Amino acid sequence: MTYNNLLDSMIAEAKRSKKQTEKQQKIIETAIQLFAEKGYANTSTNEIAKQAGVAEGLIFKHYGTKENVLRSVILPFFKSSLPGMAEEVFAEVLPAETTTFEEFLRAFLYNRIQFFSENKQILQVVMKEIIYNESLKKELLPYLANEIRYRFRKAIETFKTKQELKNIPTDDVVNILLSVLGGFIISRFVIVDVDRIHEYEVEQLIQFIMDGIRQNDH
Repeated sequence: MTYNNLLDSMIAEAKRSKKQTEKQQKIIETAIQLFAEKGYANTSTNEIAKQAGVAEGLIFKHYGTKENVLRSVILPFFKSSLPGMAEEVFAEVLPAETTTFEEFLRAFLYNRIQFFSENKQILQVVMKEIIYNESLKKELLPYLANEIRYRFRKAIETFKTKQELKNIPTDDVVNILLSVLGGFIISRFVIVDVDRIHEYEVEQLIQFIMDGIRQNDH
C-alpha cells in the first residue's frame, strides 16, 4: 500500500474499520474531508452531520465532542499505518549500498517535502492539533517519533561503519536530525504556511547538517 495521498488513505482506513457502523464510517469520512478543506477549527459538528446525512445528535452520541471525532480519525490511522509509511519512505530514500549519507539526507528531505506539499491541508490539521492539543500530543507524538527514530538509527549506524560521520553517539545524531528536519518542514508548511520550499533552502540546511556531523576527511 502506498500513502502518497494521505486523505484517500485515511478515508480508506475508516471504511475498513469493523468496529464502526455504516453511519459512523460516514461521519468519519465526512469529517476527514471537511477538516482538510476548511481546517479543524472552522468545521462544526453541525456541518459534519449535514454533509454525512445524519443527525448532529448521533455525532454526540458516538463521539461526545468534535475533538473526539478528530481523535477517531488520527489515532487509528497513524497507529495502524505509520510502520508501513516509515518503511516505504526509507525504502525509497535509502535504495543502495553505495548511497552516501549526504545523498540519503537530500533524498529524505525532498521526499518529505513533496509528501507535505501534496498533503498540505490534512497535514496542517494533524500537525496543529499535535502541537496544541496536549492529550493528543502525549498519545501520538512518542509513537510517531519511535517509528521514525528506529529507522534513522539503523541508517546512521550504517553510515558510521563507512566512517562518513563523526563518532557522535547515534541517539544524539537522531535527536538532532529529527528536531532540525522536522522543525524545518513543519515551520514552513504549518506555521509559516508557504506553498513551496525553495531548493536553495534545502541545500543550505543539508550543508549546515553535514558541516556538523561529516568526518573531516570526507
